[in-house]
Amino acid sequence: MKIFAIYGAGGYGVEIIPLLKLSKKNLDKSKILFIDDIISVSELNGYEVLSFDNFLSKYQSKENELYCTISLADPKLREMLTVKILSKNIKLFSIVSENSTIMDEVELGAGSVISPYVTLTSNISIGICFHANIYSYVAHNCKIGNYVTFAPGVKCNGNIIIGNNVYLGTGAIIFPGNKKVPLEIGDNCVITAGAIIRKSVPANTKVLEKEYG
Repeated sequence: MKIFAIYGAGGYGVEIIPLLKLSKKNLDKSKILFIDDIISVSELNGYEVLSFDNFLSKYQSKENELYCTISLADPKLREMLTVKILSKNIKLFSIVSENSTIMDEVELGAGSVISPYVTLTSNISIGICFHANIYSYVAHNCKIGNYVTFAPGVKCNGNIIIGNNVYLGTGAIIFPGNKKVPLEIGDNCVITAGAIIRKSVPANTKVLEKEYG
């Protein structure tokens, strides 16, 4: 049996379960559940909730294929949990909403979640465990690293390079770069909600102001 686990039973977790059901229509012989190491409930919205250790002891067997995607928005926490699940031979799987738009030559890494009304245009490369929340977009000729989070309504225009473990808050706007000199956001940056990014951001920077550059 195929077991599809959502790691994290918080707000985004309950939002993406319906997307999973729509994107994987033939789930008759499969099971969907939550993994959560913090909350104490055993069931949420009709789905079983287990700690990671209890999930392994109950479902890891030769008869089951285990798949997981991580709903937690914190990029570094998502990276840590990805290492943990892969070490137990659990496969990452992506969820892509039927209401999203993905155009030509888009590479999307495993474990990604593409919410409704997200647009990924053309000639885009995206690493593993990418989160694009509702109404976000990525324009042409962009390269996005691993464990990047777009909160709702993030606008990433063309010729942008985003490093690993970057968090962009709700409504952030990244102005376009150009082919010769892309605009870059370095590893581990945090961009505040509503910020307008007009120039490259060095690695490990927290952008708290509304206008950067």
